[in-house]
Amino acid sequence: MSELNNKVIIITGASSGIGRSTAKKLAQEGAKVVLAARREERLVELAEEIRSIGRRAVYKVTDVTSRKNVEELVSFTLETYGQIDVLFNNAGIMPLSYMKNGRVEEWDQMIDVNIKGVLHGVGAILPHMLERNSGHIITTSSVAGHGIFPSGTVYCATKFAARVIMEGLAKELVKTQIRTTTISPGVVDTELPDLIADAEVRPIFENPDLPSIKSEDIANAVYFALSQPSSVAVNEIIIRPTNQG
Repeated sequence: MSELNNKVIIITGASSGIGRSTAKKLAQEGAKVVLAARREERLVELAEEIRSIGRRAVYKVTDVTSRKNVEELVSFTLETYGQIDVLFNNAGIMPLSYMKNGRVEEWDQMIDVNIKGVLHGVGAILPHMLERNSGHIITTSSVAGHGIFPSGTVYCATKFAARVIMEGLAKELVKTQIRTTTISPGVVDTELPDLIADAEVRPIFENPDLPSIKSEDIANAVYFALSQPSSVAVNEIIIRPTNQG
């Protein structure tokens, strides 16, 4: 029997990419997954796919930039299943651009989703986990949270921030049984580059020779972190294509 059997897991950004693949993986391992994202039609499709193989999934349309939305997601999960074992803060966007091009609205969007979205998730889930003295919070950062590259200045800043939030949270929770994990992927074959509107940057990510891994590879890393015994905390995983520099 899987270590995740009957565990209740919220996944934000579940409508595509890493979130979708992780939801399928964890559901297959016996978890009750709660799917959260903005695109309802995608959530309906994924929930039906998971149920079709005899696994459990519910969904709630959620915009992580709204603290109220995220709090309602947590309340919905507690009303449905009575507890929450894992929050996977996975929602994120990556509209890369050169700063000289002044795409300020995109900077604001990244701050709202990639930083505030993480904070909203942590803030909403902590009271429940502290009350139970149990739980696991996972956040998707990036190798961009370890190093800065041209066109990624603001994106890197948000992913650095996500890592710092999780590291600080881990230090605050050191006397509890609540674990934290940061997942830092390299280039993954997802929809993220579709949001790149800067004409100088987009061709870089349209290069068919760009090394990448699959979202399923990240799902396996998430499962690894979750499947460790309660005495083991996998605080960070960096996972990138073998030939990504």
